[in-house]
Amino acid sequence: MIRPIVLYGSEILRTKCTPVSLEDPKLSEFIQDLWDTMYNANGIGLAAPQIGYTLQIFVADGTSLAEKYPEVANFKETFINPVLLEAYGDLWTYEEGCLSIPDVHAEIQRPYKVTIKYYDAQRQLQQKTFHGLAARIILHEYDHLQGKLFIDYLSPLRRRLLKKRLQQVKQGKIETVYPVVTAEKARLFTKL
Repeated sequence: MIRPIVLYGSEILRTKCTPVSLEDPKLSEFIQDLWDTMYNANGIGLAAPQIGYTLQIFVADGTSLAEKYPEVANFKETFINPVLLEAYGDLWTYEEGCLSIPDVHAEIQRPYKVTIKYYDAQRQLQQKTFHGLAARIILHEYDHLQGKLFIDYLSPLRRRLLKKRLQQVKQGKIETVYPVVTAEKARLFTKL
């Protein structure tokens, strides 16, 4: 099921998420909803808070960018209860955006590699190292689970320059090709 994406300004996007029960009978359906919602919005990653759930789960699929970034050729994964073990390597810059902050993009520096422990969609424990764009997508989505947004990495000056646009997003004065919900109408869910 395609769900509306919570827009910037909602406290849901600033809430630290709690673990998901791997035994929850609704988990598989919820994972599918994340995928359906992300693909409907032409995204490459989506975290549970972006659809109103303060749960530690996100999905990522960078395969559409594999021609330019070969490291994401087979990068399609579900991350349940992830634990970031290490983010390391040289910092590199890439223009990021976010489905919760439509039409706002900014160059953000992040480490080139990440090692993360998580459960996959089959509830199997994984520990893997990713690099390049795959690592960036993971770090961006993992930040959502910590109540952080990519704009938090911007300088105060750059944030001031975006203030008007961010206010428009917060008020829902935007157009998207996917359903959205403003902060005042967003509902917070703590369980599936």
